[in-house]
Amino acid sequence: MGRNSTPGHVGFIPDGNRRWAMSKGLSKEQGYAYGIDPGLMLIEQCIESGIVEVSIYGFTQDNTKRSHAQKIAFTDACVAFASEISRRKVALLVVGDETSAQFPEGLEVYRTRQGSGMKVNLLVNYGWEWDLGGLKNGGLRSSEVSRMDLIVRWGGGRRLSGFLPVQSVYADFYVRDEYWPDFKPRHFDQALSWFKRQDRTFGG
Repeated sequence: MGRNSTPGHVGFIPDGNRRWAMSKGLSKEQGYAYGIDPGLMLIEQCIESGIVEVSIYGFTQDNTKRSHAQKIAFTDACVAFASEISRRKVALLVVGDETSAQFPEGLEVYRTRQGSGMKVNLLVNYGWEWDLGGLKNGGLRSSEVSRMDLIVRWGGGRRLSGFLPVQSVYADFYVRDEYWPDFKPRHFDQALSWFKRQDRTFGG
């Protein structure tokens, strides 16, 4: 992929829901529901921008160590988000450990890709060790997910947090300091403009 090109596969880490909620005088768990509408806006923007595939962090296996109220809140948010985007022109795949009690029953149908259009990979109860553990049986558990070109993270964190470690190996990493519920379409526009200025030589 050369200079001045559009990324084919973009990964999104929508972080900062809890900090946003606390800054608004809300409880931590209330922040997750406010991340649904921004996610829907972003999906529509990606479709309009000609993105072929997107991967989105829902929640990780490590996240399930949080309080019961928070687990219910982010699980419900992921189920609601999946239900909404499944009505759009997307091919939805949920990637995560469906054998665990932490995996939402309502998302089991999406463990095989459903629908047609832009590929959307939603990571739910995902863990990098769980993913790589599939190599013992011949392949990654996220084998249907292609290599990413660009990763965009909200909330100011400068880390991958275990986000698809194999597919992210050559991805450019763009960070927004805004909390995820404060998403604006210009954030992604600016990420795409930044991406076009990167020299993607892949070490060559």
